[in-house]
Amino acid sequence: MSAEKAQVWFAPVRSRGKKSLATRAGGLLDHAGLRRAVAEDDLVAVKLHFGEAGNTGFVQPVFVREVVARIKAAGGKPFLTDANTLYSGERANAVEHIACALHNGFSYATVEAPIVIADGLDGREAVDVPITGGKHFESVRIGSAAAHADAMVVVSHVKGHEATGFGGALKNVGMGLGCRSAKQRMHADFKPEVAAEKCTACNRCVRWCPVQAIAIGPDRVAVIDYEVCYGCGECVAACPYAAIATQWKTTPEAIQEKIAEHVAGAVAGKEGKVIYLSFLTNITPDCDCWSFSDAAVVPDIGVLASTDPVAIDQAAYDLVSAAPGLSGTLGEKTGAGEDTFRSITGVDGTHAMVHAEALGLGTREYELKRVE
Repeated sequence: MSAEKAQVWFAPVRSRGKKSLATRAGGLLDHAGLRRAVAEDDLVAVKLHFGEAGNTGFVQPVFVREVVARIKAAGGKPFLTDANTLYSGERANAVEHIACALHNGFSYATVEAPIVIADGLDGREAVDVPITGGKHFESVRIGSAAAHADAMVVVSHVKGHEATGFGGALKNVGMGLGCRSAKQRMHADFKPEVAAEKCTACNRCVRWCPVQAIAIGPDRVAVIDYEVCYGCGECVAACPYAAIATQWKTTPEAIQEKIAEHVAGAVAGKEGKVIYLSFLTNITPDCDCWSFSDAAVVPDIGVLASTDPVAIDQAAYDLVSAAPGLSGTLGEKTGAGEDTFRSITGVDGTHAMVHAEALGLGTREYELKRVE
Protein backbone atom coordinates (compact mmCIF):
# COMPACT_ATOMS: atom_id res chain seq x y z
CA MET A 1 0.00 0.00 0.00
CA SER A 2 1.51 3.31 -1.08
CA ALA A 3 1.76 6.26 1.32
CA GLU A 4 1.20 8.60 -1.61
CA LYS A 5 -2.22 9.74 -2.71
CA ALA A 6 -3.76 7.78 -5.54
CA GLN A 7 -4.83 9.60 -8.68
CA VAL A 8 -8.53 9.47 -9.48
CA TRP A 9 -9.55 11.05 -12.77
CA PHE A 10 -12.98 12.71 -12.89
CA ALA A 11 -15.17 13.75 -15.82
CA PRO A 12 -18.23 15.71 -14.59
CA VAL A 13 -21.55 14.87 -16.15
CA ARG A 14 -21.88 18.36 -17.61
CA SER A 15 -20.12 18.77 -20.95
CA ARG A 16 -18.69 22.26 -21.27
CA GLY A 17 -17.02 21.38 -24.56
CA LYS A 18 -20.09 19.66 -26.03
CA LYS A 19 -18.42 16.25 -25.94
CA SER A 20 -20.27 12.99 -25.35
CA LEU A 21 -20.00 11.55 -21.84
CA ALA A 22 -19.13 8.22 -23.48
CA THR A 23 -16.19 9.81 -25.28
CA ARG A 24 -15.04 11.59 -22.12
CA ALA A 25 -15.34 8.39 -20.11
CA GLY A 26 -13.12 6.70 -22.67
CA GLY A 27 -10.67 9.56 -22.34
CA LEU A 28 -10.45 8.91 -18.61
CA LEU A 29 -9.16 5.42 -19.38
CA ASP A 30 -6.32 6.99 -21.34
CA HIS A 31 -5.53 9.36 -18.45
CA ALA A 32 -5.55 6.43 -16.01
CA GLY A 33 -3.02 4.53 -18.13
CA LEU A 34 -4.95 2.08 -20.28
CA ARG A 35 -2.15 1.84 -22.84
CA ARG A 36 0.33 0.95 -20.11
CA ALA A 37 -2.01 -1.68 -18.72
CA VAL A 38 -2.88 -3.36 -22.03
CA ALA A 39 -0.19 -4.93 -24.20
CA GLU A 40 -0.51 -6.10 -27.79
CA ASP A 41 -2.76 -9.18 -28.04
CA ASP A 42 -3.66 -9.14 -24.35
CA LEU A 43 -6.93 -10.90 -23.58
CA VAL A 44 -8.75 -8.18 -21.64
CA ALA A 45 -11.70 -8.91 -19.36
CA VAL A 46 -14.23 -6.08 -19.29
CA LYS A 47 -15.89 -6.74 -15.93
CA LEU A 48 -19.38 -5.30 -15.83
CA HIS A 49 -22.86 -6.04 -14.52
CA PHE A 50 -25.26 -6.90 -17.35
CA GLY A 51 -28.26 -5.95 -15.22
CA GLU A 52 -31.02 -8.27 -14.10
CA ALA A 53 -34.11 -8.59 -16.30
CA GLY A 54 -36.28 -5.52 -15.66
CA ASN A 55 -33.42 -3.47 -14.20
CA THR A 56 -32.39 -0.21 -15.88
CA GLY A 57 -29.68 1.06 -13.54
CA PHE A 58 -26.69 -0.78 -15.02
CA VAL A 59 -24.07 0.97 -17.17
CA GLN A 60 -25.58 1.12 -20.64
CA PRO A 61 -24.02 -0.57 -23.71
CA VAL A 62 -23.12 2.73 -25.41
CA PHE A 63 -20.54 3.36 -22.68
CA VAL A 64 -19.23 -0.20 -22.75
CA ARG A 65 -18.75 0.05 -26.53
CA GLU A 66 -16.44 3.02 -25.95
CA VAL A 67 -14.43 0.98 -23.45
CA VAL A 68 -14.15 -1.88 -25.94
CA ALA A 69 -12.99 0.48 -28.70
CA ARG A 70 -10.28 1.96 -26.46
CA ILE A 71 -9.00 -1.49 -25.51
CA LYS A 72 -8.82 -2.52 -29.17
CA ALA A 73 -6.99 0.70 -30.02
CA ALA A 74 -4.43 -0.22 -27.35
CA GLY A 75 -3.90 -3.61 -29.01
CA GLY A 76 -6.00 -5.70 -26.64
CA LYS A 77 -8.64 -8.33 -27.32
CA PRO A 78 -11.60 -7.48 -25.07
CA PHE A 79 -14.43 -9.70 -23.89
CA LEU A 80 -17.36 -8.85 -21.63
CA THR A 81 -17.61 -10.90 -18.46
CA ASP A 82 -19.36 -11.46 -15.15
CA ALA A 83 -19.80 -14.55 -12.99
CA ASN A 84 -23.11 -16.32 -12.47
CA THR A 85 -25.35 -15.27 -9.60
CA LEU A 86 -25.98 -17.19 -6.40
CA TYR A 87 -29.69 -16.41 -6.34
CA SER A 88 -32.09 -18.00 -8.83
CA GLY A 89 -32.75 -15.09 -11.17
CA GLU A 90 -32.06 -14.63 -14.87
CA ARG A 91 -28.27 -14.98 -14.53
CA ALA A 92 -27.66 -18.13 -12.45
CA ASN A 93 -26.22 -20.08 -15.41
CA ALA A 94 -24.39 -19.05 -18.55
CA VAL A 95 -27.28 -19.78 -20.93
CA GLU A 96 -29.75 -17.51 -19.15
CA HIS A 97 -27.01 -15.06 -18.19
CA ILE A 98 -26.03 -14.45 -21.81
CA ALA A 99 -29.69 -14.26 -22.86
CA CYS A 100 -30.29 -11.62 -20.19
CA ALA A 101 -27.23 -9.66 -21.33
CA LEU A 102 -28.43 -9.75 -24.93
CA HIS A 103 -31.91 -8.61 -23.91
CA ASN A 104 -30.33 -5.69 -22.07
CA GLY A 105 -28.46 -4.61 -25.18
CA PHE A 106 -25.02 -6.24 -24.84
CA SER A 107 -24.90 -7.92 -28.24
CA TYR A 108 -21.79 -8.08 -30.42
CA ALA A 109 -23.54 -5.77 -32.87
CA THR A 110 -23.94 -3.05 -30.22
CA VAL A 111 -20.77 -3.46 -28.15
CA GLU A 112 -18.39 -5.20 -30.62
CA ALA A 113 -17.05 -7.69 -28.09
CA PRO A 114 -18.10 -11.25 -27.21
CA ILE A 115 -19.57 -12.34 -23.88
CA VAL A 116 -17.68 -14.96 -21.86
CA ILE A 117 -19.30 -15.87 -18.52
CA ALA A 118 -16.43 -15.97 -16.05
CA ASP A 119 -17.33 -19.14 -14.15
CA GLY A 120 -18.74 -21.09 -17.07
CA LEU A 121 -21.98 -22.87 -17.80
CA ASP A 122 -23.02 -23.71 -14.25
CA GLY A 123 -20.69 -21.73 -12.01
CA ARG A 124 -18.06 -24.42 -11.56
CA GLU A 125 -15.25 -23.08 -13.75
CA ALA A 126 -13.13 -21.31 -11.17
CA VAL A 127 -9.52 -20.99 -10.06
CA ASP A 128 -8.50 -21.29 -6.42
CA VAL A 129 -6.28 -18.25 -5.80
CA PRO A 130 -4.17 -18.00 -2.63
CA ILE A 131 -4.25 -14.63 -0.85
CA THR A 132 -2.18 -13.21 2.00
CA GLY A 133 -3.38 -11.31 5.03
CA GLY A 134 -6.97 -12.50 4.78
CA LYS A 135 -9.13 -12.40 7.87
CA HIS A 136 -11.63 -14.94 6.51
CA PHE A 137 -9.88 -16.85 3.71
CA GLU A 138 -6.48 -18.21 2.77
CA SER A 139 -7.65 -18.67 -0.81
CA VAL A 140 -10.65 -17.58 -2.88
CA ARG A 141 -12.36 -19.03 -5.95
CA ILE A 142 -12.43 -16.68 -8.93
CA GLY A 143 -14.19 -17.28 -12.24
CA SER A 144 -11.60 -18.82 -14.54
CA ALA A 145 -12.13 -16.56 -17.56
CA ALA A 146 -11.34 -13.50 -15.44
CA ALA A 147 -8.51 -15.22 -13.59
CA HIS A 148 -6.82 -16.26 -16.84
CA ALA A 149 -7.27 -12.90 -18.60
CA ASP A 150 -4.09 -10.89 -19.14
CA ALA A 151 -5.62 -7.56 -18.12
CA MET A 152 -8.93 -6.18 -16.90
CA VAL A 153 -11.05 -3.05 -17.17
CA VAL A 154 -13.66 -2.86 -14.41
CA VAL A 155 -16.80 -0.92 -15.37
CA SER A 156 -18.90 -0.20 -12.27
CA HIS A 157 -22.23 1.46 -11.59
CA VAL A 158 -22.12 3.28 -8.26
CA LYS A 159 -25.26 2.69 -6.19
CA GLY A 160 -26.53 1.70 -2.76
CA HIS A 161 -26.86 -1.86 -1.52
CA GLU A 162 -29.03 -3.32 1.20
CA ALA A 163 -26.32 -5.67 2.53
CA THR A 164 -23.10 -3.71 1.98
CA GLY A 165 -24.46 -0.16 2.05
CA PHE A 166 -22.56 0.78 -1.09
CA GLY A 167 -21.71 -0.84 -4.39
CA GLY A 168 -18.72 0.30 -6.43
CA ALA A 169 -15.53 -1.13 -7.87
CA LEU A 170 -14.64 -3.40 -4.94
CA LYS A 171 -18.05 -5.05 -4.85
CA ASN A 172 -18.15 -5.33 -8.65
CA VAL A 173 -14.87 -7.24 -8.65
CA GLY A 174 -15.06 -9.21 -5.41
CA MET A 175 -18.65 -10.38 -5.39
CA GLY A 176 -18.92 -10.16 -9.16
CA LEU A 177 -16.00 -12.42 -10.04
CA GLY A 178 -16.35 -14.92 -7.22
CA CYS A 179 -17.87 -18.10 -8.64
CA ARG A 180 -21.29 -19.21 -7.36
CA SER A 181 -19.92 -21.17 -4.40
CA ALA A 182 -17.63 -18.25 -3.54
CA LYS A 183 -20.67 -15.98 -3.45
CA GLN A 184 -22.24 -18.33 -0.89
CA ARG A 185 -19.11 -18.14 1.24
CA MET A 186 -19.19 -14.34 1.06
CA HIS A 187 -22.86 -14.16 2.03
CA ALA A 188 -22.68 -16.43 5.07
CA ASP A 189 -20.47 -18.71 7.15
CA PHE A 190 -22.02 -21.64 5.41
CA LYS A 191 -23.37 -24.88 6.91
CA PRO A 192 -25.50 -26.67 4.29
CA GLU A 193 -28.92 -28.00 5.20
CA VAL A 194 -31.02 -30.30 3.01
CA ALA A 195 -34.76 -29.75 2.56
CA ALA A 196 -35.95 -33.35 2.23
CA GLU A 197 -39.19 -32.41 0.49
CA LYS A 198 -37.25 -30.78 -2.35
CA CYS A 199 -34.46 -33.33 -2.76
CA THR A 200 -34.85 -35.62 -5.79
CA ALA A 201 -31.68 -37.68 -5.18
CA CYS A 202 -30.34 -36.43 -8.51
CA ASN A 203 -26.78 -36.93 -7.19
CA ARG A 204 -25.42 -33.58 -8.47
CA CYS A 205 -24.39 -32.42 -5.00
CA VAL A 206 -22.64 -35.75 -4.43
CA ARG A 207 -20.65 -35.38 -7.64
CA TRP A 208 -19.79 -31.74 -7.01
CA CYS A 209 -18.70 -32.00 -3.37
CA PRO A 210 -14.89 -31.62 -3.39
CA VAL A 211 -14.42 -33.58 -0.15
CA GLN A 212 -17.05 -36.34 -0.59
CA ALA A 213 -19.06 -35.06 2.37
CA ILE A 214 -22.45 -35.82 0.77
CA ALA A 215 -24.15 -39.14 0.07
CA ILE A 216 -27.66 -40.23 -0.89
CA GLY A 217 -29.24 -41.86 2.14
CA PRO A 218 -31.58 -44.91 2.19
CA ASP A 219 -34.63 -42.65 2.08
CA ARG A 220 -33.37 -41.11 -1.20
CA VAL A 221 -32.41 -37.78 0.37
CA ALA A 222 -28.95 -36.21 0.39
CA VAL A 223 -27.15 -36.56 3.72
CA ILE A 224 -24.24 -34.32 4.74
CA ASP A 225 -21.34 -35.44 6.92
CA TYR A 226 -20.57 -32.31 8.95
CA GLU A 227 -17.32 -33.83 10.22
CA VAL A 228 -16.00 -33.64 6.66
CA CYS A 229 -17.90 -30.62 5.24
CA TYR A 230 -15.95 -27.34 5.37
CA GLY A 231 -18.65 -25.01 4.03
CA CYS A 232 -17.39 -24.35 0.51
CA GLY A 233 -20.90 -23.77 -0.88
CA GLU A 234 -20.47 -25.93 -3.99
CA CYS A 235 -23.59 -27.95 -3.13
CA VAL A 236 -25.76 -24.82 -3.26
CA ALA A 237 -24.42 -24.04 -6.71
CA ALA A 238 -24.95 -27.66 -7.75
CA CYS A 239 -28.54 -28.21 -6.66
CA PRO A 240 -31.05 -27.39 -9.43
CA TYR A 241 -34.02 -27.80 -7.10
CA ALA A 242 -32.98 -25.47 -4.24
CA ALA A 243 -33.01 -28.44 -1.88
CA ILE A 244 -29.81 -27.08 -0.34
CA ALA A 245 -30.87 -23.51 0.20
CA THR A 246 -28.79 -20.38 -0.16
CA GLN A 247 -27.90 -18.87 3.20
CA TRP A 248 -27.80 -15.09 3.65
CA LYS A 249 -27.11 -14.61 7.37
CA THR A 250 -24.09 -12.37 7.83
CA THR A 251 -23.05 -8.95 9.13
CA PRO A 252 -22.29 -5.88 6.99
CA GLU A 253 -18.70 -5.93 8.22
CA ALA A 254 -18.12 -9.62 7.45
CA ILE A 255 -19.54 -9.54 3.92
CA GLN A 256 -17.55 -6.42 3.06
CA GLU A 257 -14.33 -7.96 4.38
CA LYS A 258 -14.97 -11.14 2.39
CA ILE A 259 -15.63 -9.12 -0.75
CA ALA A 260 -12.32 -7.28 -0.32
CA GLU A 261 -10.48 -10.59 0.08
CA HIS A 262 -12.01 -11.84 -3.17
CA VAL A 263 -10.80 -8.67 -4.87
CA ALA A 264 -7.30 -9.62 -3.76
CA GLY A 265 -7.72 -12.95 -5.55
CA ALA A 266 -9.30 -11.47 -8.66
CA VAL A 267 -6.46 -9.02 -9.30
CA ALA A 268 -3.63 -11.37 -8.28
CA GLY A 269 -1.04 -11.62 -11.04
CA LYS A 270 -2.42 -8.53 -12.79
CA GLU A 271 -0.27 -5.89 -11.13
CA GLY A 272 -0.36 -2.78 -13.31
CA LYS A 273 -2.88 -4.45 -15.61
CA VAL A 274 -6.22 -3.36 -14.10
CA ILE A 275 -8.06 -0.08 -14.74
CA TYR A 276 -11.25 0.91 -12.92
CA LEU A 277 -14.00 3.04 -14.47
CA SER A 278 -16.94 3.99 -12.21
CA PHE A 279 -20.15 5.72 -13.32
CA LEU A 280 -21.79 8.08 -10.84
CA THR A 281 -24.97 8.34 -12.88
CA ASN A 282 -28.47 7.07 -12.16
CA ILE A 283 -27.33 6.48 -8.57
CA THR A 284 -30.04 4.13 -7.33
CA PRO A 285 -30.52 3.02 -3.70
CA ASP A 286 -30.45 -0.69 -4.61
CA CYS A 287 -28.23 -3.20 -6.38
CA ASP A 288 -28.64 -3.84 -10.12
CA CYS A 289 -29.45 -7.47 -9.28
CA TRP A 290 -33.04 -6.45 -8.55
CA SER A 291 -35.60 -6.79 -11.34
CA PHE A 292 -36.40 -3.06 -11.06
CA SER A 293 -34.57 0.21 -10.50
CA ASP A 294 -35.78 2.80 -8.00
CA ALA A 295 -35.37 6.53 -8.59
CA ALA A 296 -31.85 7.98 -8.40
CA VAL A 297 -31.22 9.46 -4.95
CA VAL A 298 -28.86 12.31 -5.97
CA PRO A 299 -28.25 14.14 -9.27
CA ASP A 300 -25.92 12.57 -11.83
CA ILE A 301 -22.32 13.46 -10.99
CA GLY A 302 -19.98 12.06 -13.63
CA VAL A 303 -17.42 9.30 -14.23
CA LEU A 304 -14.24 8.29 -12.38
CA ALA A 305 -11.18 6.32 -13.48
CA SER A 306 -8.18 5.03 -11.54
CA THR A 307 -5.76 2.16 -11.16
CA ASP A 308 -6.63 2.04 -7.45
CA PRO A 309 -9.90 0.29 -6.50
CA VAL A 310 -9.88 1.63 -2.96
CA ALA A 311 -9.32 5.24 -3.98
CA ILE A 312 -11.96 5.19 -6.71
CA ASP A 313 -14.54 3.81 -4.29
CA GLN A 314 -13.64 6.37 -1.63
CA ALA A 315 -13.85 9.18 -4.19
CA ALA A 316 -17.22 7.91 -5.43
CA TYR A 317 -18.52 7.67 -1.87
CA ASP A 318 -17.36 11.19 -1.06
CA LEU A 319 -18.82 12.73 -4.22
CA VAL A 320 -22.21 11.16 -3.60
CA SER A 321 -22.17 12.28 0.04
CA ALA A 322 -21.37 15.83 -1.09
CA ALA A 323 -24.40 15.92 -3.41
CA PRO A 324 -27.88 17.01 -2.33
CA GLY A 325 -30.63 14.41 -2.15
CA LEU A 326 -33.33 14.53 -4.83
CA SER A 327 -36.88 15.38 -3.86
CA GLY A 328 -39.34 12.52 -4.09
CA THR A 329 -36.68 9.83 -3.71
CA LEU A 330 -35.18 7.84 -0.84
CA GLY A 331 -32.43 10.47 -0.76
CA GLU A 332 -34.73 13.46 -0.28
CA LYS A 333 -33.99 13.86 3.43
CA THR A 334 -30.24 13.71 2.90
CA GLY A 335 -28.46 17.05 2.68
CA ALA A 336 -25.19 17.79 0.95
CA GLY A 337 -22.30 16.66 3.13
CA GLU A 338 -24.20 13.82 4.81
CA ASP A 339 -23.49 10.11 4.35
CA THR A 340 -26.08 9.43 1.64
CA PHE A 341 -25.74 5.67 1.42
CA ARG A 342 -25.67 5.12 5.17
CA SER A 343 -28.74 7.32 5.70
CA ILE A 344 -30.67 5.19 3.18
CA THR A 345 -29.40 1.68 3.96
CA GLY A 346 -28.38 2.00 7.60
CA VAL A 347 -25.07 0.34 6.72
CA ASP A 348 -21.56 1.81 6.81
CA GLY A 349 -20.41 1.04 3.27
CA THR A 350 -16.82 2.15 3.81
CA HIS A 351 -15.76 -0.96 5.71
CA ALA A 352 -14.75 -2.76 2.51
CA MET A 353 -12.40 0.11 1.68
CA VAL A 354 -10.82 -0.06 5.14
CA HIS A 355 -10.22 -3.81 4.83
CA ALA A 356 -9.02 -3.55 1.22
CA GLU A 357 -6.54 -0.89 2.27
CA ALA A 358 -5.29 -3.16 5.05
CA LEU A 359 -4.83 -5.94 2.48
CA GLY A 360 -2.61 -3.65 0.41
CA LEU A 361 -5.05 -3.25 -2.48
CA GLY A 362 -4.84 0.54 -2.48
CA THR A 363 -5.26 3.67 -0.42
CA ARG A 364 -8.23 5.76 0.71
CA GLU A 365 -6.14 8.89 0.21
CA TYR A 366 -6.64 10.28 -3.27
CA GLU A 367 -6.20 13.30 -5.50
CA LEU A 368 -9.20 14.07 -7.70
CA LYS A 369 -8.03 15.21 -11.13
CA ARG A 370 -10.83 16.89 -13.07
CA VAL A 371 -10.94 16.48 -16.83
CA GLU A 372 -13.45 18.57 -18.82
